[in-house]
Amino acid sequence: MSTASASTSTAGPSSPMQVSPRYDGPSVLEFDVALGDVSVPLLRQRRRLGEFLATLDAAQWATASRCEGWSVQDVIAHLIGTNQYWGVSIAQGLKGEPTRYLAGFDPVATPAQMVDGLRSLAPADVLEQYDASVEQLAGVVVDLDDAKWKLPAEAPPGHIAISAVAPHALWDAWTHERDVCLPLGSTPTAEPDEVTACLYYCAAIGPALAATQGSTRNGALAVTATAPDVAFVVSVGSTVRVTDGPPPEAAARLSGDAVTLVEGLTFRGPLEHGLAGQHLWLISGLDEAFDRTPAV
Repeated sequence: MSTASASTSTAGPSSPMQVSPRYDGPSVLEFDVALGDVSVPLLRQRRRLGEFLATLDAAQWATASRCEGWSVQDVIAHLIGTNQYWGVSIAQGLKGEPTRYLAGFDPVATPAQMVDGLRSLAPADVLEQYDASVEQLAGVVVDLDDAKWKLPAEAPPGHIAISAVAPHALWDAWTHERDVCLPLGSTPTAEPDEVTACLYYCAAIGPALAATQGSTRNGALAVTATAPDVAFVVSVGSTVRVTDGPPPEAAARLSGDAVTLVEGLTFRGPLEHGLAGQHLWLISGLDEAFDRTPAV
């Protein structure tokens, strides 16, 4: 990519993967749930992180994050690039000209190169660039009407509705916020709309990436979470759909605390799924795509 890097996962710099975005034909990922105005949690989370960063001293900026090999400053440098990318992707989608930057994108080398380029900066300069990137993104996503949210833009699965692009951007930054805050002894506020959108997305992105890579399997995963209370179904086929309503009788079932589920599905903690062997493929898409061994 040229001026920005897209975080295809929140797995950090050691994740080997090549994405295969679906640009033509039906969208590979659709959300038929009440997401509301996703710009609200999207920007709240980023601004909250900026306020936290403004309290840190130099030693805290140099602290190791949960992303292997990356300091707090490295993670924020990465988020500058992702904010810039999401802004460009959504802006071009709104123009009816969705980008195709991620074809052949290397999510290991490119983000690492961008982080390397900012390591010589002082933390204050990185924070200034981070805050500016958040406000640039805000200028793109604030006050979109329903018709604009439905326009396609680019994300790692390919061209999907902007209302589906935004949850990816939120999930990525929400996890990275915890990557820097938790090692510093601070737990970010678990806002219900942020956690819900992240759970919707991370439960669906694995099967969606598998579909872009040629998987033809069909199935359903029923997710029931608490704190916040949310229940939904991920229906998997050539298109992955997230819907409300009762699940099919044969659906696999995943339940637990919502934050714990997001952390487990994103390789940040144990995932006590209890799924039978024939259903494991429904939650293994990210494991396979990123060559990771899930914590169970």
